[in-house]
This record gives sequence, C-alpha cells and structure tokens, in this order.
Amino acid sequence: MYAIINILNKQYHVKIGQYIKIEKYIGKFINIKILLIYSNNNNNINIGYPYINNNYVITEIIFNKKEKKIKIIKFHRRKHHMKCQGHRQNFTIIKINKLNNNFINC
Repeated sequence: MYAIINILNKQYHVKIGQYIKIEKYIGKFINIKILLIYSNNNNNINIGYPYINNNYVITEIIFNKKEKKIKIIKFHRRKHHMKCQGHRQNFTIIKINKLNNNFINC
C-alpha cells in the first residue's frame, strides 16, 4: 500500500515504514492531506478531489536538524567587490507509521 500525500504544499510518494525529509516543522502533529491511496491487495485506487476525506496518515517526528553549510560567493571582477555568505537549511525527518482508510472525523 502506498499513498501520495501533501505536506506543507509539497507532494510525497510514501509507503508504510518510510522515512522522509521535509522542511522544518515545529510542533507535535502534522496536518497531512492525502491525494491518492493505492492498495496492493485488491488493486484499489482511491483518488481524492482534490483530497480524500475521512482518511489519515499516522506519522512520527524523528528529529529536526540542519543541512551541511553551503557557501555563497558574490564577486564582481575589477570592481574590488567580493561578498561571502553561508547558509544552513533546517529540515525535519518523519516516519510514516500507518496509512488508514475510513477515518471518522471527531
């Protein structure tokens, strides 16, 4: 079984037990919208318009971290100008624990 989900306006193709890297997320719960669910057992495809209602994904936040530093160099020749800058992007690793169908909103 796999699904295509939407997290922070980006789409991911996920399976159960998979780790994915997303932009930095602060909080305990992530609002995940499901676009499509495919089941291998009976070859069912459930497509949302635009999202599938009454379905949810259970995730676990593993850790927040920063990427490797990248160097940004701006240089104008013959102008006596050079600017060096560094950047480290934040990211979050999450684990997909469960894909559920027929979830009733409480």
